Amino acid sequence: MLAVAAALLVAVGPEGAGAGRADTASGHRWITDRQGRALVLRGLSTASSAKSAADGMPWIKEKDVARERRELGTNFVRFLVQWRNVEPAPGTYDRTYLKRVAERVRWYGERGYHVLLDMHQDVYGPAVGGNGAPPWATETDGLPAAPTDPWELGYAEPGTVRAFDRFWGTVEGGGRDLRKHYVGALREVARYFADDDTVIGYDLMNEPWGGSVQGPAFESGPLARLYQDGIDAVRTVDPDHWIFVEPSAIGANWGFATGLPRLADPRGDGDAARIAYAPHLYPLPMDLGGGYAGDTKGRVDTSLGAWREQTEKAARRLGAPVVIGEFGLDVGLPGAMEYVEKVQRTADEMGAGIAYWSNDPGSWAPWDADMKPTALLPVLDRPYPKAIAGDPVAYRWDAADKALTVRWRGRAGVRGGTEVYLPARHFPEGGRVTGGGGAGGGDQGSWDAKSRTLTLGSGPGEHTVRITPRG
Repeated sequence: MLAVAAALLVAVGPEGAGAGRADTASGHRWITDRQGRALVLRGLSTASSAKSAADGMPWIKEKDVARERRELGTNFVRFLVQWRNVEPAPGTYDRTYLKRVAERVRWYGERGYHVLLDMHQDVYGPAVGGNGAPPWATETDGLPAAPTDPWELGYAEPGTVRAFDRFWGTVEGGGRDLRKHYVGALREVARYFADDDTVIGYDLMNEPWGGSVQGPAFESGPLARLYQDGIDAVRTVDPDHWIFVEPSAIGANWGFATGLPRLADPRGDGDAARIAYAPHLYPLPMDLGGGYAGDTKGRVDTSLGAWREQTEKAARRLGAPVVIGEFGLDVGLPGAMEYVEKVQRTADEMGAGIAYWSNDPGSWAPWDADMKPTALLPVLDRPYPKAIAGDPVAYRWDAADKALTVRWRGRAGVRGGTEVYLPARHFPEGGRVTGGGGAGGGDQGSWDAKSRTLTLGSGPGEHTVRITPRG
């Protein structure tokens, strides 16, 4: 997102921005559900409208959640929450706000969604023209923070930089430990939702920004310390849900290396840990206003290749599965739909989840201001395996042949079948399954026309199925 590019590239530097591809087969991890199945998370962020709403609530009603499920077949939502609403006064937590969040989580849960609660900020907080932090936690030392166009330039305003520096504790003076308050708010959110099975986890901070400290010095220092404190605090009240961490948006969004180190989960290391990596993807040529056409297309492809390489490298270091926490663009830009499909194919190859930005009606969304479908909707509404009963090997949607291929290895202890979403636009009468495997031979499964979900039988051994339209 951050279009402050030229000045800030100096701080980040070009280190590690090669365009090679990494091998994801070694040590790849998956976010799993309570049945032990690997989840392929596909959905939208909900919602930018919450940033400016006094009560912190997004624009949606329950009928809008039903529409999202019906028209897109998604199984995931990245739901924005804000520190200002969680802790409106120092040490005071607003449980009425959390109750309203829980009501919306229930809307999603009743339709089979997994909800990620994202502690969101942009440009620190409303006291300096952004969103996220409460005014009482915004210390500018009297420095100005004027409105900017584009909005991202607000990060460079003196008052905003100082507010971040006071938060991170990277300038001398000051009294309150604002990070301790922030961690307390994270713990309160986790305490409230610890027993909610719809919630899959917590994103500790949206697009962290280091103020006057940038690059690896920020990510390996103040940011890593905050994340470790947040992980430890969440685990005192919630031992099970996943915890999602993001790199600094500057650089990592564009394909530059992140300095974020491996973090410890009190649950244990290896498979016991439940820490996921959730970088955002905004290739710099597009972040500066370009589409996906002409000379820009090649530069975007280079940026995307570098982003993939660095994301997979960071995920291996963290021992974490990957969710693309944000990607998106104006659907009217040249080549926009080709770009969205390319990102989706890249996510399939990486075994990564996706949260498209966002579900707010308008030029970036699957529906316009009148709630009529945009060109984006049929591109996002594509077949995918929602849950895989074992260890995924590969899955691929071939639009030309109208064939979805899914390969996995059955694993002992996994309950339930492999669930596949088959949209009506491609599979009006459901799917025909060929192939199979495992101890039981075929994997024909059962079809639920209402949810457009095909559930395949599973079990030990290798499984390879090819699903094409029936009839």
